[in-house]
Amino acid sequence: MKYSELAKLYEELGKTAKRLEKTDILSKFLKDISEEDAPSVIYMLQGKVFPPWSEKKIGMSSRLILKVIANSSGISQEKVESSWKKTGDLGKTAEEIMKTKKQSTLYSTTLTVKKVFENIKKLAELEGKGTVDKKVSLISELLTSAKPDEAKYIVNTILETLRVGVADGTMRDAISKAFNIDVEKIQHAYNVSNDFSQVLISAKKGKLSDLKVSLTKPLKCMLALKEDTIESAFERTGKPAQLEFKLDGFRLQIHKHNDQISLFTRRLENVTKQFAELVPIIKSHVNGEEFILDSEAVGYDPKTKKYLPFQNVSQRIRRKYDIEKIAAKIPIEINVFDIMFYNGKSMLNEPFKERRELIEKIIKPEKYKIVPAKKLVTSSEKDAKKFFKESLELGNEGLMFKKLDAPYKPGARVGYMIKYKNVMETLDLVITKADYGEGKRAAWLSSFTLSCRKEDSFVEIGKVGTGIKEKEGLTFKQLTKILKPLIEKEIGKTVILKPKIVVEIAYEEIQKSVNYNSGYALRFPRVKRQRLDKSSKDCDDIKKVEQLYKQQRGKK
Repeated sequence: MKYSELAKLYEELGKTAKRLEKTDILSKFLKDISEEDAPSVIYMLQGKVFPPWSEKKIGMSSRLILKVIANSSGISQEKVESSWKKTGDLGKTAEEIMKTKKQSTLYSTTLTVKKVFENIKKLAELEGKGTVDKKVSLISELLTSAKPDEAKYIVNTILETLRVGVADGTMRDAISKAFNIDVEKIQHAYNVSNDFSQVLISAKKGKLSDLKVSLTKPLKCMLALKEDTIESAFERTGKPAQLEFKLDGFRLQIHKHNDQISLFTRRLENVTKQFAELVPIIKSHVNGEEFILDSEAVGYDPKTKKYLPFQNVSQRIRRKYDIEKIAAKIPIEINVFDIMFYNGKSMLNEPFKERRELIEKIIKPEKYKIVPAKKLVTSSEKDAKKFFKESLELGNEGLMFKKLDAPYKPGARVGYMIKYKNVMETLDLVITKADYGEGKRAAWLSSFTLSCRKEDSFVEIGKVGTGIKEKEGLTFKQLTKILKPLIEKEIGKTVILKPKIVVEIAYEEIQKSVNYNSGYALRFPRVKRQRLDKSSKDCDDIKKVEQLYKQQRGKK
C-alpha cells in the first residue's frame, strides 16, 4: 500500500471531531486492507510501530528531528526551529518546510506503508558508535521522498504525537461496521488478543472465534469504578461482596508459559528485568504450567516490614541500572487478587468467587513474597467500616469491593470492582508556570504548574492539565487569554507567570516528592474551577498541605 493512501486517510480523519464520522471513514478503508498490510496499517493508524508491551522505544528527540528536517530540505536548522516556534508542532513544521525544500529529489521513491513502518522500527534497534548518524539517515531517506503532507505524518509518528482520533473504541466500531459483526464480538476478540491487526484479519476471514488469550501478550486490566460511600459501593456489587485492602502499589500482570515468566504493568510495559527477583518466587509458590495472574506489587521497608507508598516503588519500574541494589532496598510483596487464565483454560467468564477459590488453591502463601490479597466477604456495612479503618491504619489507600458472580472484563471500567477511599478536601492553588501544547493545542497554554504559599513566597506542588475543557466551562483558550498578560519570562515553550490566578484543585492523594520544592506532589490533580473570589495571598499554604498529607490513610 502506498503511504500516500494512509496520509490521505489521516487527513480525512483529522477533519472531523465526530466519532461516528471517523468510524464511517475508517470502516470503508479497512474493508480493503490486505493481510500483509494489516499489522503496519493498524499500528500506524494508532500512532505506533510497537505494541505497548514491547520494550523497544523509537528514541528520537525533537532536536534530532529538527536536524533531519534541515538535512532533508537543504534549509538551515535555524529557519526550521523558527518555524517550529510558530507552529508548535514539528509535524506541521516538516510539512511547511518540505513545500519549499531546496534539496534535490533525484533519489526519491514512492513511499509505501511498509517502508515507513520498517524504517521507523529500525530506529529502536540501533546502538553503539554512529547511532545518531544512522538514525538521521533512516529518517532523511523517508523525508527526502515524502510529499509535504506525508512528511507531517511521518514526523508525528516518530515523535508519537500523531493524533487523528483513532482510539480503541473507534477502531473496534470501524471493524464491526466494515464486516457487519456485532460490536461485542469484536470487543471480546480484542480483549483476549489485545491486537487489532489480528482482530481485523480474523474478521475478514470470518474466524473471529479462533482468537484466544495469548500467554505472550498482556491483557488489558479490568478497571474499577469509584464510589464515595460504603453504601453506594454495596449498591454496585450487591450483597454479600468480597472486600480487599486497596494497596498503594502498582498493578502487576504475571504470565507463566511452561518455564517462562513475564511481568507486565497496568500500561502493559514489560518489567520482567526490573523485577527479576520475583521470577523464582512465582515459580516456587504458584502451582501451574500456564497462568495469567492479576496482582498488586507492593514495596516494603526490609527493616520495619511496613508497606511503602507508591512513589518509592515507582523508582523501580523504569530502572535499567543497579537493579539488584534497589531490589534489596525496596523489596516487593505480590498480592494476587485475580486470575484470567489457567492451564489451557480462559477464566475470563468464570464468576469471581470461583476465580478466587482457584487462587487460594494454587498459591503457597508466604508473607513478604507472595500472598492472596487479604479479603473479607460480608453483607455488613458495620464490618466494612471496621475493615476500612484497619486498612487505613496499616497505611493503605482504602478498600476494593468485588462482585462475587462477575466475570473478568479486560480493559473495562465496570461495576464488578469498586474502589472506596477517603474523599480528599480540595486545595486552592495559584498557577505560577505553564507550557504551550502541541497539535491542535499549539496556540494554547495546556499544562499548568501549581503552587501553594510558604510564608511570603510560593512553592510548587504539581502540574495539571485535566479538568480544563476545549469548548465549554473553563477552557484552554480562556485560561490562556487570562494568563498571557501575566507572563514574566519565556523559556522555550514554558512561561513564567505572575502568581495571580487561583484555581480549585481536586486530587486523589498527596505524596512526598523530590521533584517539587514544596516537598509534596498531587496525584491525579484536576481543575474544578477558577476561584475568582480569591487572590494569590488567599491560596492554601504548605501547612494545610502537610496537615492533609498526615490525615490521609491514618498517617500520624
